[in-house]
Amino acid sequence: MPKLALILAEGFEEVEALAPVDLLRRAKIECMTVSLGSERLVPGSHGIPVLADTSFEEADFDACDGVILPGGLKGTKRLYADERVEALLRRFAAAGKLTAAICAAPTVLCKAGLLEGRHAICYPDMEAQLTGAILTREKAVRDGTVITSRGMGTSLPFGLMIVEYFQGKEAADALAAKIVYEEN
Repeated sequence: MPKLALILAEGFEEVEALAPVDLLRRAKIECMTVSLGSERLVPGSHGIPVLADTSFEEADFDACDGVILPGGLKGTKRLYADERVEALLRRFAAAGKLTAAICAAPTVLCKAGLLEGRHAICYPDMEAQLTGAILTREKAVRDGTVITSRGMGTSLPFGLMIVEYFQGKEAADALAAKIVYEEN
C-alpha cells in the first residue's frame, strides 16, 4: 500500500491540505500529516488548527512513496525557506517518487528544480515564479512524477489525481462518484 507525507507549515491552506488527505484515506492510501515545526498542532491560514500525525524530525520519509505540499501563502513561504523541504523534494524526485503541490506551493517545487520543462500549474498570481515550467490552465496537471494544482477550488481534482497516480483512473473515478464529485 502506498504511503504519502503531507507537510503542514504554519499558515497552510486548510482545504488544500485536508481534502487530499481525506480522499487518499478513503482510497485506503496511507497519508501521514507532518508538522514542519516541532509542535504537532499546526495553525492553518484561517485559524483552524490541525494536529499532525508527526513532526518533520520524527517522520519516516524513507517509507514514503510521495510528498504533498499544500498552499496558503504564509505556509508556502515557510516551506520555501526550509532547506530540509528542498532536500526532501530533490531526494524524492531522484528516486522517482511523487512530488505534488497545490496553489502557491508549486513554487517550492520550482525552487527545488523539479518543474524545468514540465507541465505545471499554480495559483494564478504565482505563475510568474514557475520559471522553466510549461504552464497549463487545467485544475490539476500531472507530468511524470509531479502533480500540481491551482488552488483551494481545485483541491478535489488534485486529490483525485493523486489517487489516480497510485490506483488508476477507474479507482479515482469510482471515488469521485462515491463522494458525488461532478466536474463542470
